[in-house]
Amino acid sequence: MSRRRGGWRMLSMLPAAIALLAGLDAGLLLLGLPAPLSTDRLPDVHGMLLVLGFVGTLVSLERATALARPAGFITPALLGLGGVLLVADPVPLIIGKAVLAAGAAAFVVLYIPLWRRQYDAALLVQLLGAGLACAGALIWLGQDTMARVIPWLIGFLVLTIAAERVELARITMGPRAGIRLLVHAWAVTGALVVGLVLPDAGAILLGMTMLSLTGWLIVHDVARRTIRAQGVTRYMAACILAGYVWLAVAGLVLLLGEPSEQPAYDAVIHAVFLGYTFSMIMAHATTILPAVLRIPLPYRPAFWAPIGLLQVALIVRVWIGDGLGMPVAWQLGGVLGVAALLLFLLTAITSAMLGEPKRSGRSKAAEPEPAPAPARAPAPVREENSRSGGGIQLKAPPRAEKSSAAGGPNRPQQHEGQPQQHAEPHQEHEEGTTK
Repeated sequence: MSRRRGGWRMLSMLPAAIALLAGLDAGLLLLGLPAPLSTDRLPDVHGMLLVLGFVGTLVSLERATALARPAGFITPALLGLGGVLLVADPVPLIIGKAVLAAGAAAFVVLYIPLWRRQYDAALLVQLLGAGLACAGALIWLGQDTMARVIPWLIGFLVLTIAAERVELARITMGPRAGIRLLVHAWAVTGALVVGLVLPDAGAILLGMTMLSLTGWLIVHDVARRTIRAQGVTRYMAACILAGYVWLAVAGLVLLLGEPSEQPAYDAVIHAVFLGYTFSMIMAHATTILPAVLRIPLPYRPAFWAPIGLLQVALIVRVWIGDGLGMPVAWQLGGVLGVAALLLFLLTAITSAMLGEPKRSGRSKAAEPEPAPAPARAPAPVREENSRSGGGIQLKAPPRAEKSSAAGGPNRPQQHEGQPQQHAEPHQEHEEGTTK
């Protein structure tokens, strides 16, 4: 049954993959370079393909999986279909826009039962982010350009990903993390509303809020400590911290006012859409995608290649191309960015096909058995966040003098120091974790 579900979910990712590849193709066309596919309207839908067609489908599929109801999968289906219709030239563009807007509206509705399941501030921020995406899609219905749409898409990505980080690392961020994030979320929304009337003032307010949010995330995110670990833990931390750096770069550029000039506009959207968003996707791919698609995606050192290439591409494009006004560097950075994302897809597919890396019997035998820890007082109750949008109260089980009989209704007692089994297989535990 799990294999059938995994295959069905893998098939549901096909429209998102089409949107990603078409978006990268459109990016090459916007750079003035030859691309495998060339249509008249493809460059005009570049942003929507990547943000709602790909990222929106990916995030909504994860949320639908957490909801665990068939109706929840209407959202990724609509967003994926909308992305495909944007690419299909025979279909009028307005139809693709309308389907994408319907998918964005369904995205908002998807969060309502999750919110009812657990009244959580981080989940409310994600609901607000989906509302910003819906507003951007509706604005796009009535115009051909993306200038007034981009700020709303930025708000969607910034809030959704930041809320995911708070959800995954809540224990290290403290009990008030959700409230602090919610304050930043409303500040982002207020800046977008101001920008409708006063574009320069709205951009400056948005930049200030993004810088404040980035500073708070960097200070409290566990990635600052796990960057000193090894293996997948260090890889994830490096991707997360790189994403924060690019979010700060976008915030600094916005302090100059509305990015109406091409270099500033290009720097902001690619610092957010590529540097922040795709760095975070690469960071969590080995933990989130297996839980959603039911397909193992083991970490391998080869994953460092695409994330490293992406950072080089952004430095060349944003710092040298946009900052110094060098068109050749701007094009080169764009090509390297496309290559980085394609390399990441190739690496992920290859790693999934190869499966878990084999460990030699000698190395397994050399591993010492974990010694049971000395008896302690019962652990205090703490709240562990659930990826399904809820929270569960966890506390140490009472220590019985005798273990339950085999095959009885009670689960075997666990010693401290042994890993506990959690209800959500894709819950991330980064602090001190190595592979």
